[in-house]
Amino acid sequence: MIVPYLVAEPAGALIDGRQLKFLYLEIQEGYVTRTASDRREEEDKVKVLAFNSSPHMEKGGTSLVLTPFLEGMEEAGAEVELFYLHKLNIKPCLGCFHCWLKTPGECVQRDDMEVILPRFAASDIAVFATPVFVDGMTATMKMLIERLIPLMLPLFAIRDGHCRHPQREGIKPGKLALVSVCGFTELDNFNPLISHMEAICKNLGVEFAGALLRPYAAALPRLGRSGIPVEEVLEAAGSAGRQLVREGKIEGETLEAVSREFLPRETYVRAVNQYFNRKLRELEQGPD
Repeated sequence: MIVPYLVAEPAGALIDGRQLKFLYLEIQEGYVTRTASDRREEEDKVKVLAFNSSPHMEKGGTSLVLTPFLEGMEEAGAEVELFYLHKLNIKPCLGCFHCWLKTPGECVQRDDMEVILPRFAASDIAVFATPVFVDGMTATMKMLIERLIPLMLPLFAIRDGHCRHPQREGIKPGKLALVSVCGFTELDNFNPLISHMEAICKNLGVEFAGALLRPYAAALPRLGRSGIPVEEVLEAAGSAGRQLVREGKIEGETLEAVSREFLPRETYVRAVNQYFNRKLRELEQGPD
């Protein structure tokens, strides 16, 4: 089950002649104890850290695509953590450089980034999920990314013919996958976001693993009720998750299946306008 969890480390316990710490996962009502063998098994798993920045969280179109993607990763044996950014307390970056020059690697602000930063540093795959807002990512996603600066050094390095900040020691050179949805029909609506995310990956020193892009995602449930096989999109998203964990990449055909067209643009535009015109008429008429 994909859930965010909190980790506490109480006093160590002696097992097989070695000093080991039990970790307790706070999941819903109780605690589940991980044994030493569980710990070793989990250390071998691919660690996935996912962020959903949609204000609609689990009820939005972003979650519609993200959920099967993460489930596919779990099915492939990955350990997945999902965070809804609208439930977290993350303040804007102050641009003060404390994390570089006064408290290296540590932000001066005390908020939920204290939980996120060590998890991001230890993750094999990060998943950034965002709807397209004004040709880019949501403000909450941008705020999260800006607060990752403590993971970098203030020094400059020339990497691939470009000035970059090198990573601090102990940061995994992982992968980053994008999941994004939008209300329009054309795939080029995602281009500014993809370019931005590719640049972010280069600056963070991680590999861009690809993007699951779904136009008019919020309409998929309604289209499904009308007999259109939208489940193929969800199945492809699950396949993408399994491929990324098992093979380290997502096949182009799989990404195309997530983005596939279901109906002509003119048909969709007509349906959208009918919906909004009806809502505007209801607003003009007022309550009964």
